Amino acid sequence: MPLNLGNDGDGSSRIILTEPRGSTAEVLLFGGQVISWKNERREELLYMSTKAQYKPPKAIRGGIPVCFPQFGNFGGLERHGFVRNKFWSYDEDPSPLPPANKQSSVDLILKSTEDDLKTWPHSFELRIRISISPGKLTLIPRVRNIDSKAFSFMFALRNYLYVSDISEVRVEGLETLDYLDNLIGKERFTEQADAITFDGEVDRVYLNTPTKIAVIDHERKRTIELRKEGMPNAAVVWNPWDKKAKTIADMGDEDYKTMLCVDSGVIEPPVLLKPREEWKGRQELSIVSSSYCSGQLDPRKVLYGDN
Repeated sequence: MPLNLGNDGDGSSRIILTEPRGSTAEVLLFGGQVISWKNERREELLYMSTKAQYKPPKAIRGGIPVCFPQFGNFGGLERHGFVRNKFWSYDEDPSPLPPANKQSSVDLILKSTEDDLKTWPHSFELRIRISISPGKLTLIPRVRNIDSKAFSFMFALRNYLYVSDISEVRVEGLETLDYLDNLIGKERFTEQADAITFDGEVDRVYLNTPTKIAVIDHERKRTIELRKEGMPNAAVVWNPWDKKAKTIADMGDEDYKTMLCVDSGVIEPPVLLKPREEWKGRQELSIVSSSYCSGQLDPRKVLYGDN
Protein backbone atom coordinates (compact mmCIF):
# COMPACT_ATOMS: atom_id res chain seq x y z
CA MET A 1 0.00 0.00 0.00
CA PRO A 2 1.33 3.50 -0.76
CA LEU A 3 2.39 5.84 2.01
CA ASN A 4 -0.80 7.14 3.59
CA LEU A 5 -0.90 10.14 5.88
CA GLY A 6 -4.08 8.90 7.50
CA ASN A 7 -7.23 10.97 7.66
CA ASP A 8 -7.93 14.62 7.01
CA GLY A 9 -10.41 16.43 9.18
CA ASP A 10 -13.25 15.24 6.98
CA GLY A 11 -12.19 11.60 7.29
CA SER A 12 -10.80 11.46 3.78
CA SER A 13 -7.58 9.52 3.29
CA ARG A 14 -4.77 11.42 1.61
CA ILE A 15 -2.22 9.31 -0.27
CA ILE A 16 1.31 10.54 -0.94
CA LEU A 17 3.13 9.17 -4.00
CA THR A 18 6.90 9.58 -4.26
CA GLU A 19 9.66 8.70 -6.69
CA PRO A 20 13.44 8.57 -6.18
CA ARG A 21 14.28 11.96 -7.73
CA GLY A 22 11.98 13.73 -5.30
CA SER A 23 8.78 14.58 -7.16
CA THR A 24 5.52 13.86 -5.32
CA ALA A 25 1.77 13.68 -5.84
CA GLU A 26 -1.11 13.75 -3.37
CA VAL A 27 -4.35 11.90 -4.03
CA LEU A 28 -7.61 11.93 -2.07
CA LEU A 29 -9.90 8.92 -1.82
CA PHE A 30 -12.70 11.50 -1.96
CA GLY A 31 -13.26 11.97 -5.67
CA GLY A 32 -10.23 9.85 -6.59
CA GLN A 33 -8.73 13.28 -7.07
CA VAL A 34 -5.12 14.36 -7.47
CA ILE A 35 -4.71 17.57 -5.46
CA SER A 36 -0.96 18.14 -5.74
CA TRP A 37 1.89 17.37 -8.12
CA LYS A 38 5.33 18.76 -7.28
CA ASN A 39 8.55 18.41 -9.23
CA GLU A 40 11.89 17.46 -7.70
CA ARG A 41 12.44 21.14 -6.77
CA ARG A 42 9.19 21.05 -4.77
CA GLU A 43 7.48 23.45 -7.18
CA GLU A 44 3.71 22.95 -7.32
CA LEU A 45 2.42 22.25 -10.83
CA LEU A 46 -1.31 22.02 -10.10
CA TYR A 47 -3.60 24.83 -9.00
CA MET A 48 -5.74 24.48 -5.89
CA SER A 49 -8.25 27.21 -5.12
CA THR A 50 -7.36 29.46 -2.21
CA LYS A 51 -10.98 28.92 -1.12
CA ALA A 52 -11.17 25.18 -1.81
CA GLN A 53 -13.63 23.49 0.55
CA TYR A 54 -12.78 20.01 1.83
CA LYS A 55 -16.33 19.29 2.93
CA PRO A 56 -17.77 16.16 1.30
CA PRO A 57 -19.99 15.74 -0.61
CA LYS A 58 -19.02 19.12 -2.07
CA ALA A 59 -16.55 18.80 -4.95
CA ILE A 60 -13.06 20.24 -4.42
CA ARG A 61 -11.95 22.99 -6.80
CA GLY A 62 -8.47 22.35 -8.14
CA GLY A 63 -6.08 19.51 -8.85
CA ILE A 64 -7.49 16.96 -11.30
CA PRO A 65 -11.18 16.18 -10.71
CA VAL A 66 -12.65 13.14 -12.49
CA CYS A 67 -15.78 13.94 -14.53
CA PHE A 68 -18.15 11.02 -15.25
CA PRO A 69 -20.66 10.16 -16.71
CA GLN A 70 -21.17 13.75 -17.84
CA PHE A 71 -18.94 16.71 -18.53
CA GLY A 72 -20.10 20.21 -17.62
CA ASN A 73 -23.73 20.76 -18.53
CA PHE A 74 -23.58 18.52 -21.63
CA GLY A 75 -26.54 16.48 -20.31
CA GLY A 76 -29.21 16.32 -17.64
CA LEU A 77 -27.11 15.26 -14.64
CA GLU A 78 -25.36 17.50 -12.14
CA ARG A 79 -22.48 19.47 -13.57
CA HIS A 80 -19.46 17.22 -14.33
CA GLY A 81 -21.32 14.13 -13.12
CA PHE A 82 -21.27 12.63 -9.64
CA VAL A 83 -18.07 10.57 -9.18
CA ARG A 84 -16.02 13.58 -8.04
CA ASN A 85 -18.40 13.73 -5.04
CA LYS A 86 -17.88 10.10 -3.97
CA PHE A 87 -15.41 8.25 -1.77
CA TRP A 88 -13.35 5.80 -3.82
CA SER A 89 -11.62 2.63 -2.60
CA TYR A 90 -8.24 1.02 -3.17
CA ASP A 91 -8.36 -1.33 -6.15
CA GLU A 92 -6.72 -4.58 -5.05
CA ASP A 93 -7.00 -6.20 -8.48
CA PRO A 94 -6.24 -3.69 -11.26
CA SER A 95 -5.73 -6.38 -13.92
CA PRO A 96 -5.21 -6.45 -16.83
CA LEU A 97 -2.86 -3.57 -16.00
CA PRO A 98 0.54 -4.87 -14.88
CA PRO A 99 1.57 -4.54 -11.22
CA ALA A 100 2.84 -1.10 -10.30
CA ASN A 101 5.34 0.34 -7.83
CA LYS A 102 3.43 0.90 -4.60
CA GLN A 103 5.41 4.01 -3.64
CA SER A 104 4.92 5.85 -6.92
CA SER A 105 1.44 4.71 -7.97
CA VAL A 106 -2.02 3.92 -6.63
CA ASP A 107 -5.01 2.09 -8.11
CA LEU A 108 -8.48 3.28 -7.11
CA ILE A 109 -11.97 2.01 -7.91
CA LEU A 110 -15.52 3.32 -7.68
CA LYS A 111 -18.51 0.99 -8.13
CA SER A 112 -22.03 2.20 -8.77
CA THR A 113 -24.39 2.05 -5.77
CA GLU A 114 -28.15 1.82 -5.44
CA ASP A 115 -28.27 5.58 -4.91
CA ASP A 116 -26.24 6.11 -8.09
CA LEU A 117 -28.70 3.99 -10.04
CA LYS A 118 -31.50 6.35 -9.03
CA THR A 119 -29.55 9.21 -10.58
CA TRP A 120 -28.11 7.35 -13.58
CA PRO A 121 -29.63 3.88 -14.15
CA HIS A 122 -26.51 2.04 -15.34
CA SER A 123 -24.21 -0.29 -13.37
CA PHE A 124 -20.51 0.46 -13.83
CA GLU A 125 -17.03 0.10 -12.38
CA LEU A 126 -14.73 3.09 -12.74
CA ARG A 127 -11.03 2.53 -12.12
CA ILE A 128 -8.08 4.88 -12.23
CA ARG A 129 -4.34 4.34 -11.87
CA ILE A 130 -2.35 7.40 -10.82
CA SER A 131 1.44 7.23 -11.04
CA ILE A 132 4.43 9.55 -11.03
CA SER A 133 7.90 9.30 -12.53
CA PRO A 134 10.55 12.01 -12.96
CA GLY A 135 8.84 14.99 -14.60
CA LYS A 136 5.65 13.09 -15.37
CA LEU A 137 2.19 12.43 -13.89
CA THR A 138 0.15 9.65 -15.55
CA LEU A 139 -3.52 8.80 -15.10
CA ILE A 140 -5.11 5.70 -16.65
CA PRO A 141 -8.92 5.69 -16.29
CA ARG A 142 -11.07 2.67 -17.19
CA VAL A 143 -14.85 2.25 -17.31
CA ARG A 144 -16.44 -1.21 -17.34
CA ASN A 145 -20.09 -1.84 -18.15
CA ILE A 146 -21.38 -4.40 -15.63
CA ASP A 147 -25.00 -3.79 -16.62
CA SER A 148 -27.15 -5.97 -18.85
CA LYS A 149 -27.67 -3.16 -21.35
CA ALA A 150 -25.37 -0.84 -23.27
CA PHE A 151 -24.89 2.72 -22.02
CA SER A 152 -23.17 5.85 -23.24
CA PHE A 153 -21.09 8.20 -21.12
CA MET A 154 -18.79 11.19 -21.19
CA PHE A 155 -15.49 11.28 -19.37
CA ALA A 156 -12.95 14.01 -18.64
CA LEU A 157 -9.91 14.71 -16.50
CA ARG A 158 -10.16 18.37 -15.53
CA ASN A 159 -6.55 19.52 -15.23
CA TYR A 160 -6.23 22.68 -13.13
CA LEU A 161 -2.70 23.78 -14.01
CA TYR A 162 -0.78 26.29 -11.91
CA VAL A 163 0.72 29.07 -14.03
CA SER A 164 2.77 32.12 -13.10
CA ASP A 165 0.70 34.71 -15.01
CA ILE A 166 -2.22 33.74 -17.27
CA SER A 167 -1.55 36.72 -19.54
CA GLU A 168 1.91 35.24 -20.29
CA VAL A 169 0.66 31.74 -21.12
CA ARG A 170 -0.04 30.24 -24.53
CA VAL A 171 -1.56 26.92 -25.54
CA GLU A 172 -0.29 25.31 -28.74
CA GLY A 173 -1.58 22.31 -30.65
CA LEU A 174 -5.23 23.37 -31.05
CA GLU A 175 -4.83 25.78 -33.95
CA THR A 176 -7.20 25.34 -36.94
CA LEU A 177 -9.52 23.07 -34.91
CA ASP A 178 -13.26 23.51 -34.46
CA TYR A 179 -14.52 24.28 -30.96
CA LEU A 180 -17.79 24.80 -29.09
CA ASP A 181 -17.87 28.13 -27.26
CA ASN A 182 -19.66 27.70 -23.94
CA LEU A 183 -19.87 31.48 -23.57
CA ILE A 184 -22.11 31.67 -26.66
CA GLY A 185 -24.47 28.74 -26.16
CA LYS A 186 -22.05 26.09 -27.49
CA GLU A 187 -21.89 27.79 -30.88
CA ARG A 188 -19.30 26.20 -33.16
CA PHE A 189 -16.25 28.12 -34.40
CA THR A 190 -12.86 27.36 -35.96
CA GLU A 191 -9.71 28.44 -34.11
CA GLN A 192 -7.96 31.06 -36.22
CA ALA A 193 -5.01 31.94 -33.95
CA ASP A 194 -1.58 30.31 -34.12
CA ALA A 195 -1.86 29.73 -30.37
CA ILE A 196 -4.43 30.39 -27.67
CA THR A 197 -3.56 33.35 -25.45
CA PHE A 198 -5.60 34.92 -22.68
CA ASP A 199 -6.92 38.44 -22.12
CA GLY A 200 -10.45 37.57 -20.98
CA GLU A 201 -12.76 34.70 -20.09
CA VAL A 202 -12.33 31.54 -22.17
CA ASP A 203 -14.54 28.42 -22.01
CA ARG A 204 -14.16 26.23 -25.09
CA VAL A 205 -14.48 22.55 -26.01
CA TYR A 206 -12.06 21.79 -28.87
CA LEU A 207 -13.07 18.88 -31.10
CA ASN A 208 -11.06 16.13 -32.81
CA THR A 209 -7.96 17.11 -30.90
CA PRO A 210 -4.39 15.83 -31.31
CA THR A 211 -2.61 13.49 -28.92
CA LYS A 212 -0.29 16.29 -27.73
CA ILE A 213 -1.03 19.79 -26.45
CA ALA A 214 1.56 22.19 -25.00
CA VAL A 215 0.93 24.79 -22.29
CA ILE A 216 3.81 27.26 -22.41
CA ASP A 217 4.47 29.41 -19.33
CA HIS A 218 6.88 32.10 -20.56
CA GLU A 219 7.55 33.65 -17.16
CA ARG A 220 8.61 30.33 -15.63
CA LYS A 221 10.33 29.20 -18.83
CA ARG A 222 8.43 25.96 -18.35
CA THR A 223 6.14 23.96 -20.60
CA ILE A 224 3.69 21.30 -19.54
CA GLU A 225 2.88 18.87 -22.30
CA LEU A 226 -0.42 17.01 -22.21
CA ARG A 227 -0.50 13.68 -24.04
CA LYS A 228 -3.67 11.65 -24.21
CA GLU A 229 -4.97 8.39 -25.61
CA GLY A 230 -8.54 7.12 -25.83
CA MET A 231 -9.88 10.66 -25.44
CA PRO A 232 -9.64 11.89 -29.03
CA ASN A 233 -12.58 14.14 -29.42
CA ALA A 234 -12.22 16.88 -26.85
CA ALA A 235 -9.83 19.22 -25.10
CA VAL A 236 -11.41 21.81 -22.87
CA VAL A 237 -9.73 25.18 -22.21
CA TRP A 238 -11.10 27.32 -19.38
CA ASN A 239 -10.18 30.42 -17.45
CA PRO A 240 -12.97 32.43 -15.75
CA TRP A 241 -11.12 35.79 -15.73
CA ASP A 242 -11.90 38.45 -13.15
CA LYS A 243 -15.68 38.97 -13.28
CA LYS A 244 -16.62 35.29 -13.37
CA ALA A 245 -14.04 34.44 -10.68
CA LYS A 246 -15.77 36.83 -8.29
CA THR A 247 -19.04 34.90 -8.72
CA ILE A 248 -17.51 31.49 -7.87
CA ALA A 249 -17.89 30.92 -4.12
CA ASP A 250 -15.00 28.46 -3.74
CA MET A 251 -12.51 30.43 -5.84
CA GLY A 252 -10.42 33.42 -4.77
CA ASP A 253 -11.05 36.68 -6.62
CA GLU A 254 -7.47 36.79 -7.92
CA ASP A 255 -7.02 33.06 -8.50
CA TYR A 256 -7.75 33.32 -12.22
CA LYS A 257 -4.33 34.94 -12.70
CA THR A 258 -2.45 31.75 -11.74
CA MET A 259 -4.64 28.95 -13.09
CA LEU A 260 -5.65 27.40 -16.38
CA CYS A 261 -7.79 24.35 -17.07
CA VAL A 262 -6.75 22.26 -20.06
CA ASP A 263 -8.79 19.07 -19.92
CA SER A 264 -8.66 15.69 -21.64
CA GLY A 265 -12.03 14.26 -22.51
CA VAL A 266 -14.35 12.17 -24.57
CA ILE A 267 -17.44 14.36 -24.72
CA GLU A 268 -18.96 14.88 -28.16
CA PRO A 269 -19.81 12.24 -29.21
CA PRO A 270 -19.85 10.19 -25.99
CA VAL A 271 -18.60 6.61 -25.64
CA LEU A 272 -21.07 3.76 -26.24
CA LEU A 273 -20.16 0.77 -24.10
CA LYS A 274 -21.79 -2.65 -24.46
CA PRO A 275 -22.28 -5.05 -21.51
CA ARG A 276 -18.98 -6.45 -20.16
CA GLU A 277 -16.97 -4.11 -22.38
CA GLU A 278 -14.28 -1.81 -20.96
CA TRP A 279 -13.16 1.60 -22.15
CA LYS A 280 -9.63 2.76 -21.34
CA GLY A 281 -8.01 6.18 -21.55
CA ARG A 282 -4.60 7.51 -20.72
CA GLN A 283 -3.26 10.96 -19.90
CA GLU A 284 0.33 12.03 -19.28
CA LEU A 285 1.29 15.46 -18.00
CA SER A 286 5.01 16.07 -18.36
CA ILE A 287 7.50 18.89 -18.04
CA VAL A 288 9.32 19.12 -21.37
CA SER A 289 12.61 20.67 -22.43
CA SER A 290 13.12 24.43 -22.33
CA SER A 291 13.30 24.53 -26.13
CA TYR A 292 9.52 24.32 -26.08
CA CYS A 293 9.39 27.64 -24.26
CA SER A 294 10.50 29.67 -27.25
CA GLY A 295 6.96 30.24 -28.43
CA GLN A 296 7.95 28.58 -31.69
CA LEU A 297 6.73 25.07 -30.97
CA ASP A 298 6.67 22.99 -34.13
CA PRO A 299 2.97 22.09 -34.57
CA ARG A 300 3.94 18.83 -36.25
CA LYS A 301 5.70 17.70 -33.07
CA VAL A 302 2.64 18.57 -31.02
CA LEU A 303 0.23 16.87 -33.40
CA TYR A 304 2.11 13.74 -34.23
CA GLY A 305 4.85 13.44 -31.63
CA ASP A 306 8.52 12.77 -32.08
CA ASN A 307 8.57 9.30 -30.53
